[in-house]
Amino acid sequence: MCSLFNPDYCYLCGENKIKKMTKSTATTQRTEYSVPFLESGDRLTRHEFERRYKSMPHLKKAELIEGVVYVASPLRYSRHGQPHSDIMTWLGVYRAATLGVGLADNTTVRLDLDNEPQPDALLRIETDFGGQSRISEDDYVEGAPELIVEIASSSASYDLHDKLKAYRRNGVEEYIVWRVIDRQLDWFQLQAGEYIPLQPNKSGVICSRIFPGLHLQVAPLIAGDLARVLTEVQKGIATEAHREFLDRLVQQRLRNASHSKSSK
Repeated sequence: MCSLFNPDYCYLCGENKIKKMTKSTATTQRTEYSVPFLESGDRLTRHEFERRYKSMPHLKKAELIEGVVYVASPLRYSRHGQPHSDIMTWLGVYRAATLGVGLADNTTVRLDLDNEPQPDALLRIETDFGGQSRISEDDYVEGAPELIVEIASSSASYDLHDKLKAYRRNGVEEYIVWRVIDRQLDWFQLQAGEYIPLQPNKSGVICSRIFPGLHLQVAPLIAGDLARVLTEVQKGIATEAHREFLDRLVQQRLRNASHSKSSK
């Protein structure tokens, strides 16, 4: 029977029960207390940011922007969740009809040594089809996707300041910011190293220059009329420009495959 005076020691078996702690438990405890938590405002290298992020599996979203950590607050339904869903649906329709294009939701992107954002949505040309980003061995996006979308509250958001600068400098070709409270949408295209706003045509539609056929009815999107948004992108997918884009992607994939075989 174990002593009532020393619950950590068993006089019958002569064992110290504290010493019976498994090695894995002890290692887990050391890891838990030896790696600091991520906190907004921390200034870290990308390596240290990833080390701390991996030690916090309960944390769903944190970003490193220009060397500064941003830990996301809980997200609201109408200010983020629903707009985010509409954007993913719009992009998903385009991706389904466009071989060689990949779509991701809240995926970490290793841009450079000071920037590791987790954008709300990204659309990329797959590497084999001539895209400028790649998927690393540990399954992260490395390099700049061709298009990134962020859902922001207003123009005061860091999405339109430090993050915009990081995306521009690293060559994100198109950048969309939906400012939900302002009821505005900004769509930038990279031209000669600067972001230039794309303007809607007479029908209120903005057309991507990087992804032919990716058309957006801005006013219906902001008003929550997803059916009209999807009707417009389906029109874009049916255009000759989209068919030519598909042909270019396939031809680029064939060239890359041929080059890969000849270099072996």
